Amino acid sequence: MKKVIVGMSGGVDSAVAALLLKKDGYDVEGLFMRNWDSMLNNDTLGNPNFNEDICPQEQDYNDALKTCEILGIKLHRVDFIKEYWDYVFTYFLEELKKGRTPNPDMLCNKFIKFDLFKKEAEKLGTDYIATGHYAQIIDGYVAKAVDLNKDQSYFLAALTKEQLENVIFPLGKLTKPEVRKIAQENNLNVAAKKDSTGICFIGERHYQEFIKNYLKPNVGPIIDVKTKQEIGKHNGLMNYTIGQRRNVGISGNPNRHYVCGKNVAKNILYVAFGDDNEYLYSDACTLENINIVSPLPKNLKAKFRYRGEDIDIIVDEITPDMIKISYPNKAKSITPGQACVFYDGIRCLGSGFIKDVYKNNEKLWYLC
Repeated sequence: MKKVIVGMSGGVDSAVAALLLKKDGYDVEGLFMRNWDSMLNNDTLGNPNFNEDICPQEQDYNDALKTCEILGIKLHRVDFIKEYWDYVFTYFLEELKKGRTPNPDMLCNKFIKFDLFKKEAEKLGTDYIATGHYAQIIDGYVAKAVDLNKDQSYFLAALTKEQLENVIFPLGKLTKPEVRKIAQENNLNVAAKKDSTGICFIGERHYQEFIKNYLKPNVGPIIDVKTKQEIGKHNGLMNYTIGQRRNVGISGNPNRHYVCGKNVAKNILYVAFGDDNEYLYSDACTLENINIVSPLPKNLKAKFRYRGEDIDIIVDEITPDMIKISYPNKAKSITPGQACVFYDGIRCLGSGFIKDVYKNNEKLWYLC
């Protein structure tokens, strides 16, 4: 009997993944990862609203423990707090300092869930590891899940082919409603548990309140990118991302406006007015921190953000450290720091992180 270690998060997805593997005849055990010291979220960092009886992460562990009791499988627990800080959270803060929009979930998958977790599972004598991700593995490649609304292949695009060896995604061919139904039919304790949202180490807390514990807000001007006139004050560039429309900080102006750029050196936030403002669009960008698992064709599709659409692109230049791509039909709010993920149909061919953004062969001056 082949053994599988399942990453148990305390949620319904990992619970159903473990259930399905057990029904398929595997010897299943669970492993809960503690990646963040929840005390760093509480009043030791000056949060006056923290008065929970039990921190969310401990509740997740208790839920995972109860699930494993129901399934009749063993649950192990491991702490990766230091490693998560070193490989994920430090990167997150450094990217914010540069005015970029980081993607900690991709780094967590690459360095924690499919590296350290996998090594820990191997110590337990496993043949495979499994998670509750909505994705598939086809011929050794990550591929989109059947449920495109829940598909998480974007967040797995930084994984190497070696990291994908002996990995199972049991939910790849299921929809979220089907997963909920399976959990209910099998009386799992987390059948109705709400999905976690947002960045894992922030949880349900207010983003800006959390971040100011690590990065001091530096108030500066909001500039209309077209007129170059100051129209307001921002409360720290790390609190904004390209394409953001709500809570920008411009009062008394009824026109729709979007964050379109940042200048970290001058502490300026640039804003464009109107849904189709020319300053929101670009037609090319360069990528760094490349992970390519299959040769890229000249023409293919790419996704620039998790909920974004697939966009036709042209691969113009490839080196070991950089890829330059163009998208002649233009794209909106391409964001430095975010991932560009390559797709051939449903199969993921790799990824890179957006560095510089261009239009008409010129680097956008209002993007840092």
